[in-house]
Amino acid sequence: MNPKLKDSNVEYLYKAVLSLETMEECDRFFDDLCTVPELKAISQRLQVAKMLWDHRVYSDIVQATGASTATISRVNRSLNYGVDGYEVIFRRLDQADQTDGGV
Repeated sequence: MNPKLKDSNVEYLYKAVLSLETMEECDRFFDDLCTVPELKAISQRLQVAKMLWDHRVYSDIVQATGASTATISRVNRSLNYGVDGYEVIFRRLDQADQTDGGV
């Protein structure tokens, strides 16, 4: 865990997320937890990361997501110099898509 985030509140949040079992539970939890702008910002960063992972160029990402170049740069820095959190998710989601037949 990132030492800057290591506290009982953050750990409790992570445990809460890990306890979710369905898409509906996730929807309900994040609807209660986040404001609409917060959830949109988080989901936008994930979409930006996926597009960067897929080697899309900044101009395409800006057009598709509406993200600023500053946001794209920040996400790109995490992809290149972070702790591989995005990579874990993308590999697992890709694997799940292959298992589910792309559904």
